[in-house]
Amino acid sequence: MSKDKVIIYNESEIAGVRKAAQASAEVLDRLCNAVVPGMTTETVDELAKEYIKDTGGVSDFYDYCGFPGQICISLNDEVVHGIGSKDCIIQLGDVVSLDVGVKIGGYYGDNARTICAGGQPGELTAKLLTVTRDSLMAGIDQARDGNTINDIGSAVEKVARAAKFGVVRDMVGHGCGKHLHEDPEVPNYRVKGHTPRLKAGMIICIEPMITTGTWRIKVDPVNKWTCRTTDGSLSAHFEHQVLITKKEAEILTHV
Repeated sequence: MSKDKVIIYNESEIAGVRKAAQASAEVLDRLCNAVVPGMTTETVDELAKEYIKDTGGVSDFYDYCGFPGQICISLNDEVVHGIGSKDCIIQLGDVVSLDVGVKIGGYYGDNARTICAGGQPGELTAKLLTVTRDSLMAGIDQARDGNTINDIGSAVEKVARAAKFGVVRDMVGHGCGKHLHEDPEVPNYRVKGHTPRLKAGMIICIEPMITTGTWRIKVDPVNKWTCRTTDGSLSAHFEHQVLITKKEAEILTHV
């Protein structure tokens, strides 16, 4: 993606993206409520297919660059791009990250949330979920006309570092509207030099990926997709798709 390019959407296009974003939010919320210990991640993926069909859309992710799942289901030290499997059984207390995208009418929605299977997180997991969610909201607070991409990344990074957690650097947020991944990239940390200025009409996904240890990740050598922390530390992932306005950002993926 180009370092400086931005895409501005008109009202008609925004309405289309808003519909896809709302569908994505609905599916994600249903999945978060459905996940329980004892389920396989393949079952979660099958549920996602059913829920996405209910919206009248299709999965953003299925067959995207060859990705085999309907959604990304990442457990514990898996940061992103986990693939549903009949051999992976969700255990009580597992950290479960669900990344859901729905395409409707040529427009794309994208959002993610991390939960604790069984709803009873330990102290470290609870802190991780809270910090990652708070870092997302801090980033969204800076997502307004006139600010820069670096203002978002700096706000996310500040929250995570205050908790002494790692901020994944190899995976970033992105524009999203007529395509799943559009300009500009949206890092979750402050980068050196110039970053694009935010303008009303832009639509971006802000998605902190925070770990309890290192920020470094590795790609699964077998499936070539799933990214894990190199030290085995826990990871959480929260994402909202937002519209930049003259005032505060509109969160398109609120349920």
